[in-house]
Amino acid sequence: MASRRARLIQRREAVGHTQESLAEALDVDRTTVGRWEGGRGAPQPWMRPKLARALGLSVDQLADLLAAPPAVAEAVPPPSSVGDASAPVPAWRTGHDSDLVVAVAADSAESALFLRFASASNVDDTLLEQIDADIARLAEDYVSKPLSELFHDIGTLRRGVFDLLRGRQHPYQTGHLYLQAGRLCGLATHVALDLGQYTAAATHSRTAWRCAESAGNNGLRAWIRSVQSLIAYWQQDHRQAAELARAGLPYADSGTIAARLLSLEARATAALGDSASALRAVAAAEAARSAVAAVDLPGVFTFPEAKQWTYVGTALLALGSQRHVNRAIEASSRAIALYESAPQQEQSSGDLLAARLDLANAHLAHGDLDGVREKLSAVLEAAPDRRTASISSRLRALSTRLAEPAYAGSPVVLSLRENVREACSRPALTNPPELPQ
Repeated sequence: MASRRARLIQRREAVGHTQESLAEALDVDRTTVGRWEGGRGAPQPWMRPKLARALGLSVDQLADLLAAPPAVAEAVPPPSSVGDASAPVPAWRTGHDSDLVVAVAADSAESALFLRFASASNVDDTLLEQIDADIARLAEDYVSKPLSELFHDIGTLRRGVFDLLRGRQHPYQTGHLYLQAGRLCGLATHVALDLGQYTAAATHSRTAWRCAESAGNNGLRAWIRSVQSLIAYWQQDHRQAAELARAGLPYADSGTIAARLLSLEARATAALGDSASALRAVAAAEAARSAVAAVDLPGVFTFPEAKQWTYVGTALLALGSQRHVNRAIEASSRAIALYESAPQQEQSSGDLLAARLDLANAHLAHGDLDGVREKLSAVLEAAPDRRTASISSRLRALSTRLAEPAYAGSPVVLSLRENVREACSRPALTNPPELPQ
């Protein structure tokens, strides 16, 4: 033991550590280092990598340094005869009781140290509840309030949760923080999506998925797949949008998320011209809606009936036949009626504009120019900060349709085209709001 003691002290002094500074580096008591150097006990296996780094050694080199010299046989008299019932007295019973007491005390000190480590947390349940409440408020406000009023709060809270996760907390608290981080990354995905910044949206969504995996939360997994489907849809990758919507369905175990995913699938497959798949998904979404029992988080985390009818209208309109266009008018009109009868905070300005644009396109398909002008007027009068990237995209598509030869020479269409062109030339929601200095 003396040899190990000498080697350990020599190495500590060689790297410039005192007992106190080494103990501080290892987050142990100075007496613990003293016991190691005095040959009373040795570092536990979980402590050895940290000790090796402090002494500038590899773990294997530390093991060699701590290795005890060859054991010397203790002079214990053998039994007087084979039949002697008297067993040898253990070495620690021959005057070494005090050493054992010291070793047991040191062992319990290490357990106490680990208890402090295991009990440490940078959050408590009250803080987690507050973060949940803040997320619910932001999700609810996102539906009806301008993005400029929410962008800063979403980013600040998300970064705060990231910082908490870099600290220490109990495992159940860590899981809850990952769930919160995933939801906040999902809100950030929506921000980027509404701004038309699809690369940033995809990055946020991948981080959200990683958080959902770490939290082990199926509801968040399914919801993130729905947002990723949206990203693909507005990048015109309708096949990928449909596949992502289907990929979320195995995780849709509660709430309205199944209806959302099926509605996304219907819209994407309709854009691909797959009438059978689109109509099947519309019917399945209606069935999923009737089976909803659990309550979702509010705002963008839920899928109200009005939004579902908005998606149905878009899907049926894309199928193009006269019968489907008529059904699209019914669906979009129903969506508008449901939103307008809902409380103000539940009226999604984006979905209302989308439904009205779908109605304008449906009336155009019927040659009803007065109907086009009526539905389009509400869209053109909307404040620019309510015109997301998807609404701007729909407006440009309508402008292209109005320029088709079939409408050439029509004064009404010419006026509509001018109005749409003028609206598209005005600044819209294209850049993130400035962060306060």
